[in-house]
This record gives sequence, structure tokens and C-alpha cells, in this order.
Amino acid sequence: MKTKRRAPRARLAAVGIATTTALFVAGCGAANEGGGGGGGAAEGQGVSGTISGAGASSQQAAMQAWIAGFGNANPDATVNYDPVGSGGGRTQFAEGGVQFAGSDAYLKDEQLEQARQRCGGSVIEIPNYVSPIGIVYKVDGVDNLNLAPATIAGIFDGKITTWNDPAIAADNPGVQLPATPITPVHRSDESGTTENLTEFMNQAAPEAWPHEADGNWPVQGGEAAQGTSGVIGAVNAGNGTIGYADASQAGDLKMANVKLGDQNVAPTAEAAAKILEESQRVEGQGDTSFAFDLNRTAAGGAYPVVLVSYLMACPTYADQEQADVTKAFLNYVVSDAGQQAAAEAAGSAPLSENLRNQITPVIDRISAGG
Repeated sequence: MKTKRRAPRARLAAVGIATTTALFVAGCGAANEGGGGGGGAAEGQGVSGTISGAGASSQQAAMQAWIAGFGNANPDATVNYDPVGSGGGRTQFAEGGVQFAGSDAYLKDEQLEQARQRCGGSVIEIPNYVSPIGIVYKVDGVDNLNLAPATIAGIFDGKITTWNDPAIAADNPGVQLPATPITPVHRSDESGTTENLTEFMNQAAPEAWPHEADGNWPVQGGEAAQGTSGVIGAVNAGNGTIGYADASQAGDLKMANVKLGDQNVAPTAEAAAKILEESQRVEGQGDTSFAFDLNRTAAGGAYPVVLVSYLMACPTYADQEQADVTKAFLNYVVSDAGQQAAAEAAGSAPLSENLRNQITPVIDRISAGG
């Protein structure tokens, strides 16, 4: 039940560093907004307190919508989110600097162990944002573009250097392609978006991309840019440029279709959502983790260059108010209302009801430890 009191709108303010980074802050409230949660905020009651998160810039449009929607219930709680990038968010969370993190890749190895120690033995990882990664490009005279996985890999590995290369021509029969040099743009910061793209190329075209999946760009050459907005800006500023970014952030840039067999699959939310149906949960992460090993070669019209972004939280917090607000906020994010808000704001694919029903009981276990 929504309160009649109106919370202030989410505010967007620049963070004082040299990158295009933002801090979202809003008054927020009850967990029952959109359903799916008991625990700290009972039916008809609000929560109070402040939590802070940091992480994936790919989520920033959705995060604005979540903070604003959550804030409609009660202004006595505050959620902050600093989109510093997935790597920075995971680090801050594992070190205890924030209550939650957003990341385009799940926790691994030493960072997973560090987060487990911080959280008292286990970590909550829930997919909250599913979206295609757009292969964005700007080439004068080329309005539609199809690229096979091996072609994408060859471009980003610096082996395909002009737009009229035979490999690109073979993917686009009958299209007049210019001899313009290709300028590939990649992220300069550690990025879950980079990790997802490199994982796709390694799985779908291992001969053309002999590099492991990595959140740090693994090859020399091309142009480097900070954050999602930096990549978009660099591609926009040139001609013959190509990069990668969450499709919701592409703006006026065109995005290539991925050529899979005889299908050219567009980067739509619906096509991206199909990949979870073809993928399995990661073993060894624990029963509070819903991290997925994505099947990048899935057939049936699934778009393979996709990111599944996660929220990371602890099952227990030392502070009762932080536990209550974290539980309430995560429940809103994965609720039908929260997922629809993100879809409208960012073009993401809503989680299925089946997956939501598995995730919600884990969120409801969040509590304050002794």
C-alpha cells in the first residue's frame, strides 16, 4: 500500500573525479512496493536509514528509476549509488565500504573470499538487470550492419582494419562498404561490460579471439575511454569508430546485429532475456548466489553479447536499519514493479516470475547480526 506522502525526486550530482561519474541519491521507503518481500519492512510500514552502493555504470538509468520508485513510499530512508564501474563497486563492497554493489560480472577468486569474510561467510548475488551489449558504430553511409562473432573478434583484436575488409563484406552481401580505417574503442577501466564482451568472443570465436575473458581490456591498440559514457563519446566523435556499451546507453549511435548462422540477431531486450533460459547457475558460489555461466552460443534467437548485471549484498549487517533498507530496496528492484520501471527507463529485460520466486526468499533472509 503506497503512502500518500511524496518523496523527493532522485537527484543526480557529479562526483569530484576526472571521469563522467554520477551519484544518485533519493529518499526511499517500503519494501512492499511491487511485492516480494517480508522481513524488515512489514506490510504497510516504511523503513528508515541510509545505505550506499557503488558499481556498474551500465545500470545507471535503471538505478535512477529504482531509486525514484523506491522513494515514492517513504522519505525516511536514503539510497545512494555511485556508478564508478563494476570493478570499483566489487572492490568497495568486498572491503566493506558500501552496503551493496552493482556489477556486470559475479565475484570470483580472492575477491569472493574477501566478500565472504566481510559478510560473515556467504554473499548474496542476484541478477537484477539483463540487457544486450550493443556493438555501437559510426561509419558514414553504413546504416545497417551485420557482424559474425569471428568478425567482431577480428575487429577488436586489430586484425581487421578497414570497413571494406572481406570478412565484413561477407557478413553484409550487397552493401557498399567504405575503405575507411576502423578505430576500435574499448574501456580503459576495469569493466564487467568488457568481461562480458571478451567472454562472448572467447566462447563464440575462440580462433579469432585467443584471449581469456577479462574485465581489463587484454590487447594493445585501439582507443581507450573511461566508463560507458566515455566509450559512447569516443565512438560519436569519430568516423569509422566501433565500440561496445550497454544498449540502453547507445543514444543515436547505430548498433550491429550479430550474425549467428543464417540469423542476424538484433540487440533487443527480448533476445537478451532468452540467454538465461539457456544458462546454468555457477557452481561453488553458495546457495545465496544466483550467478550464471552464460551460454554465449545458444541458438533459438538469443542475442549472445549480453550482460547480466548483479546486485551484491550481505545476508547479515551489524546495523539493523541498514539491514532493513537493504532488504527492502533489493526486494523492490527484483519485484515486477521494479523490473518494469527499469524496462521503461533503460530498455532492460524483466526477470521471469520463476527466477524472481527463487531470488526473493534469499533477499528475505537479510537481517542484522549479533
